[in-house]
Amino acid sequence: MASITPIGDKILLKRLAAEEKTKGGIVLPETAKEKPKEGEVIELGSGRLLDDGKRAPFTVQKGDRVIFSSYAGTEVKIDGEEYLILSEDEILVIVK
Repeated sequence: MASITPIGDKILLKRLAAEEKTKGGIVLPETAKEKPKEGEVIELGSGRLLDDGKRAPFTVQKGDRVIFSSYAGTEVKIDGEEYLILSEDEILVIVK
């Protein structure tokens, strides 16, 4: 992968794979699959700039599994892989 560093409070995520089956066991075709709202943190920016000129630390870390808002971020394709760039405030929870 190319070296990518998000700017400021931006985070680079890799979406986790979409569900192949419903809970009832029905296999979903590609067109019916919902885009997952869950991903893994790949890279972090430098943090949100505070009024005093310092940077706020991130709540998430590289490797964290997170759930984010449905329409969060911007999708990008880098070296043939799809990623999502979003702000930390668009992340809802860290999955442990």
